[in-house]
Amino acid sequence: MQIKRNSRTTLLFLIPFLVVILLFSLFIYYSVSNYSENYLFKLLEARANKVARERIDNKNAIPIEESSEKLPHEKDFFIAINQQLDISKEAKKIGIKEAFFREAIQKGSSEFVTEKYLYKGILYKSKAGDFIVITAAENYFEINQAENLIKTLLFAIGIASILLLYIAIYFTKNIFKPISVITEKVKEISSENLHLRLNENNSNDELNQLTMTFNDMLDRIETSFETQNNFISNASHELRTPLTAIIGETDVVLSKPRQVEDYVESLKIILQEAEKLDNKTKALLFLAQTGFNGKVQKKEKVRIDQLLWDVKENLESLNSKNKIHLDMELLPENPLKLKVFGNTQLLHLAFSNIISNGCKYSDFKIVTVSIGASDDFVYIIIKDTGIGIPEDEIQYIYDPFFRASNTKNYEGYGIGLPLTRNIIRMHNGKIFVNSIQNQGTTVQITIPTWKPDEV
Repeated sequence: MQIKRNSRTTLLFLIPFLVVILLFSLFIYYSVSNYSENYLFKLLEARANKVARERIDNKNAIPIEESSEKLPHEKDFFIAINQQLDISKEAKKIGIKEAFFREAIQKGSSEFVTEKYLYKGILYKSKAGDFIVITAAENYFEINQAENLIKTLLFAIGIASILLLYIAIYFTKNIFKPISVITEKVKEISSENLHLRLNENNSNDELNQLTMTFNDMLDRIETSFETQNNFISNASHELRTPLTAIIGETDVVLSKPRQVEDYVESLKIILQEAEKLDNKTKALLFLAQTGFNGKVQKKEKVRIDQLLWDVKENLESLNSKNKIHLDMELLPENPLKLKVFGNTQLLHLAFSNIISNGCKYSDFKIVTVSIGASDDFVYIIIKDTGIGIPEDEIQYIYDPFFRASNTKNYEGYGIGLPLTRNIIRMHNGKIFVNSIQNQGTTVQITIPTWKPDEV
């Protein structure tokens, strides 16, 4: 398939150039032929006038046969125009058409071409009478130059074809080589290794744009695929636990008549498990929504510093134990650098998840949130001094429902971090988590800055 494609492209390069070269060669051939023919006719006309003067007007001139100016294989004919003139007989005798004579008489000159000779006829008027003077000479171009010119042009076409073929093959390989690399890399990507990405360091702007677009698509596919897999693999397990508790408690209550207090206690347990089931179902649906429908979320210009102030106020109002410090020392002078193009509610949820986790897992010690920006990105660093994450478990933190082994004494469902990562990816951002057990966790989030031309 690759060979056929390269061959077709090579022909597309080669054929137009060959057609142009062929047309140019034909143009050269006919131009040289016409020039040579016209030039020889002028010489013949000059010779016709000269020999007419020598033969008709000047009887003592040097004989024509001995003239040094005579053209190659020159033949001269002098035909008197009188009542005895038989044009048909003269035409057959010389080997030309009768129209040649009539044109010479009517227009004063005429021309005729055969394979070997060129004939020029003029009407010459003298004291001795009117004559048709015909001078013929060898068709020098056709006999001596045409074959050589054709050979030269064919040789030039052959050399040009070889050179063009080499250039076409060279450029075809160079044009398709990056595409072939992309194709081979794409073939390696499957559901088992969706984390693989194409190299974006291509010097060709169009191919680099294609690569970036493809990588962006892979990000969305990977997010959707992971969400789907995790939803299917974990939903049944996580939903079964509260359902089992509800069914079990109901079976116990219905197994025999009980006191009112027992029914009330059982109903409280059932309600508690039903609320857990409801919360997990909502979390799963929201996680699935951010994984599958992120492209349809409404986006607008959002100032990250203002958003984080809202998150701080909201979390501290929900729980007075939450202590959040916003570090504004690295704020840029230009406030436009703090703007991103995104969905306010989803970004609010993402930062709330990270900051509230920092408060919770540090037993409500101060969580520091630092904000910085460059020309292209906004940086948010969230740092706590809590329990941290075990080193051998940090690779699982984005798995839905995963909770580290040291979080048993803390409430949670293991949905917050996967949900946050999906939201950040939807905004073309990145999230990095660095954690040391019993020392704390640092989360760095990077989001592209809003550009004026961004829609």
